[in-house]
Amino acid sequence: MSGRALPPTSGFADDDGRAAPALVRALARAAADGARVVDVVAALAEARVLVPVLAEAEVVEKGAEGLAVDRTASTGVVALRTPDGRTALPVFSDVAAMAAWHRGARPVPAEGPRAAASALQEGWEVLVVDPAGPAVVVPHPALRALASGRPWTPAVVDGGVRRELSDVVATALADVEEVRRAHLEPGRRAEVAVVLALRPGLDRARLDAVLARVGERLAEAELAAQVDTLEVRVVTATARP
Repeated sequence: MSGRALPPTSGFADDDGRAAPALVRALARAAADGARVVDVVAALAEARVLVPVLAEAEVVEKGAEGLAVDRTASTGVVALRTPDGRTALPVFSDVAAMAAWHRGARPVPAEGPRAAASALQEGWEVLVVDPAGPAVVVPHPALRALASGRPWTPAVVDGGVRRELSDVVATALADVEEVRRAHLEPGRRAEVAVVLALRPGLDRARLDAVLARVGERLAEAELAAQVDTLEVRVVTATARP
């Protein structure tokens, strides 16, 4: 894997290693209510974080969050493997949080957006803040928004999927004739579920072909840029989706 340059540290000469107060408050809110990850992302846009560097790919014992070192870039920056199989860049709010995770890690300060951009350049999918716990996972769409300096709005707000995302799906699937209706709702195993009401009577081969087309259309619509994880559920058009 090719490593990416770490942000220069000269701008942090007076950094005492303590966490930014706004980030501390946001992490506390997210620990109490998982829906408040949006507050953490907003705080990261202005905060300094600490990126851990290891001299070699040392294994870190899995903690309560189920995270362990997966690989390192040539710079020594580590990636973690999350329980769902994705790679994550760990960052820390302060030196104490990093020491609780790995006493041998060297802290490299970086702006939150710069750390997010470095993770994307490495092909890593999410950001994990304070992985020794309580950890907060910054999902991929938020990571992309943070790296580009854009605000991020979760796909699910106040218990429902944002209306504009349903419009994106309706447009993407308009020419799939077997799909009679489609709508989005909060997922059971993923962030968002695409619920498809299909024409009755499809055999297995035809159903597989339809689902493949649906997958292609959703990929073309770049739904992944706004939705972290997606599942598809199928009902017949004679039933309520």
